[in-house]
Amino acid sequence: MFDDFLTRATLAGLGVALATGPLGAFVVWRRMAYFGDATSHAAILGVALALALSLPIGLGTMLVALAMALTVSTLAARGWAVDTTLGVLAHSALAFGLVAISFLPGVRVDLSGLLFGDILAVSKHDLAFVWGGAGVILALLMWRWQALLTSTLSEDLAHASGLNPNRERLVLTIALAIVVAVALKIVGALLISAMLIIPAAAARSLSRSPESMALFAILIGGLSVLAGLQTSLHFDTPAGPSIIAVAALAFTLSVLIAPFKSR
Repeated sequence: MFDDFLTRATLAGLGVALATGPLGAFVVWRRMAYFGDATSHAAILGVALALALSLPIGLGTMLVALAMALTVSTLAARGWAVDTTLGVLAHSALAFGLVAISFLPGVRVDLSGLLFGDILAVSKHDLAFVWGGAGVILALLMWRWQALLTSTLSEDLAHASGLNPNRERLVLTIALAIVVAVALKIVGALLISAMLIIPAAAARSLSRSPESMALFAILIGGLSVLAGLQTSLHFDTPAGPSIIAVAALAFTLSVLIAPFKSR
């Protein structure tokens, strides 16, 4: 029924939703929205690095995103003003990345695609990369799920349970860097944090446990992908922003029905 490109786009979007759903739940619980912004914006600098060194785009993106995430995590652990630091790093990385790309000789890059994604141009290789990355993220989160929940609830409780909160923060940092590399081509640097935050925020008011919130976030993200692609197809709107717009509508609906659910 679907053309090949639309089938690949749908599968890629579902792979991103599978990765961002449970990870986004931790982003919401830990109030790490700015953290996601800084990491995703740094991805543009990773693209410039990859092009300059003739590396795979995904590898360059992941390396720089991981470096940014580790830098932010280290500064936060040392007591820096996190919101200000993240704001400076996020916008600086994006600006330096765009400027660096413009200096690369003989390289033509679709900046709109980098910023907002180009899910309809996903190849079979990209599809394998997306689902491979999603599998790694899910494996990491399932492996450390209880430890991550405990350290998110209380670092003192984590220490009392014999856990190292810094190690759990590192797991989230690695997972966040992977999801940025995976999602860059799908929804772009400016919309990655939206896929992390909006489905998880929508799921929050519908859930009674951490596990159900993670599952609802995956479901809402997946439905947003399907509905967003159909909206893009029928109304000729940009695919990535259309997916985020549908997710935003889902969040609005969840806020409206939350009071009735609580009764």
